[in-house]
Amino acid sequence: MTWRSRWLWVPAAGLMVLALSCGAAGAADKTQVDRATKRVDQGAKQIGRGEVGPGFKEMFTGIGHTIVEGAKFSGNTVGEFFKGSSSRRASAAN
Repeated sequence: MTWRSRWLWVPAAGLMVLALSCGAAGAADKTQVDRATKRVDQGAKQIGRGEVGPGFKEMFTGIGHTIVEGAKFSGNTVGEFFKGSSSRRASAAN
């Protein structure tokens, strides 16, 4: 992979992480998502300091964790929404 193509992936990965962290806003506890997002930020800072190998490793590990934790968080939030709507339907039927 050339340097130019690597630098094309860095902003794309940053945008993906930003989208996941913004989309995961809600009332539930999102500390795991925030922790994973900080790993991406730390990796990007390492790349900026010239530590390319460890920086990419940290950044992409953080991206993976952000995706996993964001999916868990979103699943819990959606589950809570549907539990609330089913209890409202049951009370409306009575």
